[in-house]
Amino acid sequence: MAARGPVVIVIPGDDPPQIQGSPQLDRLRRYGEVRLHTERPRGLPEQLARARDAVCLVNTRGAVKWPGEALRALPRLRMATVCGIGTDAFDLPTARELGITICNIPGKTAPIVAEHAFGLMLAAAKRAHFQTAELKAGRWTRIDNVYLHGKTLGLVGTGNIGTAMGRLGHAIGMEVLAWTFHPTPERQAALGLRFVDLDELCRRADVVSLHVKLTPESRRLIGARQLALMKPGAILVNTARGAVVDTDALVAALHSGHLGGAALDVFDPEPLPPGHPLLDCAQVVLTPHSADQTPEGTELLNAGVVDNVVAFLEGQPQNVVS
Repeated sequence: MAARGPVVIVIPGDDPPQIQGSPQLDRLRRYGEVRLHTERPRGLPEQLARARDAVCLVNTRGAVKWPGEALRALPRLRMATVCGIGTDAFDLPTARELGITICNIPGKTAPIVAEHAFGLMLAAAKRAHFQTAELKAGRWTRIDNVYLHGKTLGLVGTGNIGTAMGRLGHAIGMEVLAWTFHPTPERQAALGLRFVDLDELCRRADVVSLHVKLTPESRRLIGARQLALMKPGAILVNTARGAVVDTDALVAALHSGHLGGAALDVFDPEPLPPGHPLLDCAQVVLTPHSADQTPEGTELLNAGVVDNVVAFLEGQPQNVVS
């Protein structure tokens, strides 16, 4: 449905910077007025004030959330796009009810995110953060590293990022197992992976790497039970969403010594607040939801959100999630 009046395209809170300064914005300006806000809104009233005239919304940061009450307060809004894969910042059922098209950017940065997940795995296995902290404190500490060749990598989710992570695991000689919500023999054959159930994956994997989108079904998919099933000394890698893991259970498993480490790019909540229990865990490697934040990844995402808006305004929506 076309909106009446001028097309206003709102970027409600580009903080940390994502699209500000990008030449991709010039492409958007050909289609309407672009209102770019470089600071995160301070509360829902300010957020709604920024977006009240929006026909299209470019949500470059997942920390800016759009619950049903917010979407209902934007009568001109016809389309919104996230700057990545996950659409959990939006109330999708309400968007469908209101006829608001929600788009994402699948696959563009999958190799970049997978490389980051692979690097996190290596850093945790080689105790990079722990030993750096020990050396800075003047201590020369003896602790075993994990040799990954010949070990088992368990992929939870086999989308573009998960399958790219699987290829990297194979490249260093790891056996790769996988779990997905909807396994089929055809997909197993196409990916060259062996699907197992989640319990078996947790029991057998030396590294469990998470690559599922956040949905009601995947929220806290990895909880105390799954962590207890994992091998003593196993490593958990999460570049999906923080809420896929029960954080309290993860902290307990790390403090008990049952897990050998965790490598996390995502948290629940974000940003990770000062004094969070994860910060007291020794064998963790943490990055601030930055897996796709390379110059190449940033421009791929910026081009992707602009492509989504342009396609919608030209009457050919793409990458539609809802």
